Amino acid sequence: MLRLNDLVKIYPGPVAALKGVSLEIPEGLFGLLGPNGAGKSTLMNILAGLLEPTGGSVTLDGVDIVQDPRAVWSRLGYLPQDFGFYPSLSGAQMLDFLLQLKGIEAPQGRKTLVGELLERVNLADAAKRKVRTYSGGMRQRLGIAQAIAGNPRLVIVDEPTAGLDPEERQRFYRILAELGRDRIVLLSTHIVEDIATLCPRFAVIRGGRCVTSGGTSDARRRLEGRVFEGIVAPEALERIRGSHRVTQAVLVEGSMFRTRVQSAAGAQPSGFVQVPPTLEDVYFGVMDESRAADRAHGSHSPVAA
Repeated sequence: MLRLNDLVKIYPGPVAALKGVSLEIPEGLFGLLGPNGAGKSTLMNILAGLLEPTGGSVTLDGVDIVQDPRAVWSRLGYLPQDFGFYPSLSGAQMLDFLLQLKGIEAPQGRKTLVGELLERVNLADAAKRKVRTYSGGMRQRLGIAQAIAGNPRLVIVDEPTAGLDPEERQRFYRILAELGRDRIVLLSTHIVEDIATLCPRFAVIRGGRCVTSGGTSDARRRLEGRVFEGIVAPEALERIRGSHRVTQAVLVEGSMFRTRVQSAAGAQPSGFVQVPPTLEDVYFGVMDESRAADRAHGSHSPVAA
């Protein structure tokens, strides 16, 4: 179990990147959703022992990793959002170099371990190719290979599917799902589909605060009977905004909007049909409520990492 208790991080300025985040993250895949600037990367760096919080605590299986960050380093696999490679090295050479930096050895030898890791992430056939020839998805899989070396208890992946094509994204999903069977995998992203596909539990962070957390299925279930969709003209969209919470309005053929609304009382707008709620509906609704609460209290959320 990974426990975060009242985490605060204040940068000079001052800018409050985290404002008292508390979460309990069990074994398996856990999604951390939020827009750019919500504080996700700051939180990831604290969990990785790379950044000291201003206040609060983090424990991994009962061990305080804020007081002793070295306690997590040997049990951590980390794939940051921007992971650098030496393009002139082959995939096998690059992975071997990363394992040396991490101090990871194996009874059967590091070369054998490199081969096993590349096989696990479906890169064995590209082991001798230069990293500069790898696609974005192949580089991400190479990054996961180094992250899972040493059988870590906690794996953190930050925005792992950004920029991947649909085929590479599905391949990456399968790898992450396998990793989540026997360890804690924390997936930080602004892509709702990633969380909906992979994670039975999630949290949403906005402006440095956790605005909701829980089970993804439970969150969708709470919206049943309250989500409607219809195609409307721009002038009708403005009228609907006055009576319903519009969570999504996507331009269709340049002149109409495919519009999704939520109604607390289940009131169905004329011309709309009831649709099954998605995690995107949950996310947009939570974000809308959070912004409304900020306006009501005259506050705003600072931009943070």
